[in-house]
Amino acid sequence: MANDASTVFDLVILGGGSGGYAAALRGAQLGLDVALIEKDKVGGTCLHRGCIPTKALLHAGEIADQARESEQFGVKTTFEGIDVPAVHKYKDGVIAGLYKGLQGLIASRKVTYIEGEGRLSSPTSVDVNGQRVQGRHVLLATGSVPKSLPGLEIDGNRIISSDHALVLDRVPQSAIILGGGVIGVEFASAWKSFGADVTVIEGLKHLVPVEDENSSKLLERAFRKRGIKFNLGTFFSKAEYTQDGVKVTLADGKEFEAEVLLVAVGRGPVSQGLGYEEQGVAMDRGYVLVDEYMRTNVPTISAVGDLVPTLQLAHVGFAEGILVAERLAGLKAVPIDYDGVPRVTYCHPEVASVGITEAKAKEIYGADKVVALKYNLAGNGKSKILNTAGEIKLVQVKDGAVVGVHMVGDRMGEQVGEAQLIYNWEALPAEVAQLIHAHPTQNEAMGEAHLALAGKPLHSHD
Repeated sequence: MANDASTVFDLVILGGGSGGYAAALRGAQLGLDVALIEKDKVGGTCLHRGCIPTKALLHAGEIADQARESEQFGVKTTFEGIDVPAVHKYKDGVIAGLYKGLQGLIASRKVTYIEGEGRLSSPTSVDVNGQRVQGRHVLLATGSVPKSLPGLEIDGNRIISSDHALVLDRVPQSAIILGGGVIGVEFASAWKSFGADVTVIEGLKHLVPVEDENSSKLLERAFRKRGIKFNLGTFFSKAEYTQDGVKVTLADGKEFEAEVLLVAVGRGPVSQGLGYEEQGVAMDRGYVLVDEYMRTNVPTISAVGDLVPTLQLAHVGFAEGILVAERLAGLKAVPIDYDGVPRVTYCHPEVASVGITEAKAKEIYGADKVVALKYNLAGNGKSKILNTAGEIKLVQVKDGAVVGVHMVGDRMGEQVGEAQLIYNWEALPAEVAQLIHAHPTQNEAMGEAHLALAGKPLHSHD
């Protein structure tokens, strides 16, 4: 179809990652004639180099920790080490199964899939494989790649990105991780579980600095207990090779040495050389600028995912892609409340949140109008059984709705679904307290926290 010059698609999508393929699937479902162009593999960063493979590594690390610590549960096991090729086989098997399923979905929805490197050639067309693919509307969804810092070259040898770390043929004896955000702390957690000596360097004053400060402090405490080292509040200056590794120097002159340096300072948009600026698309620092409906300043062009300056999360890409497809199909599109998006960092322990931090709430509503409550997981039976520590912190507008839920502890990512409903449905603590939560579950801690906030605590002190 793409070779037929008379074919004009309703929607041409450049990029087959989370945002692009979600728009393709939903658009086709709504009767749009869709072409999806991807130069690599459908599924993008999340499936092949991000969410899925990193969580597989983290789960393998969790198994390693359980093997080492099993005697405390009365189970005798022997931990003999990490078989790196077998870990990769497991990880790649998970990816392959999901990839095959996604390919089947694309085919079943009759999306025209074009493999090749595309370039925006007009406000209504993309050139790929020497052909011009015409559309009534074009969606840009070209994603992101790992970033570095000025003067710091990622060489794939001793100075690596997350892409390299996912296919590393060994467990490094020691590692410096530059960046204490989501990517940095997840790799720190996995590598520590595998037996590496890990140091995280974060220029800001806390790990996971965008989270509520209480969550950051709880994670730092847990990392100290696990033997994960970190240096906070001083920025990177330079990195250089040593005889058998890398030396990192900070702005205050402090030095760290390790076998490898993982650069985890975030991800930048893929937008250079793709024709965006030539077609008049407004941009800022490489990001494509959009309104709340994901529309660019060019009427026939929209953009979603890591390419736009919103939360770099796969599920945000899904939502943005669906929003565009529904808008183009004539449905009423509802802008995304990005504060209401669940955020999870899958280290051990997990950090999960929905809504705004206590500091942000005080900034918006005034310090005297904000109530915060912490519920310690020590009071939760299932958390005791799992031997996990942490807290659920609730942030409430006085006499009003809960505007922030912040959680630290193993499996807290699985509790974020109810937290999302509480925030997005503007629930009052008393309304959540009325709901009966199953016992014994970790989810029960959510109910107990709201019971306490509603003034009728059960398994916690007044």
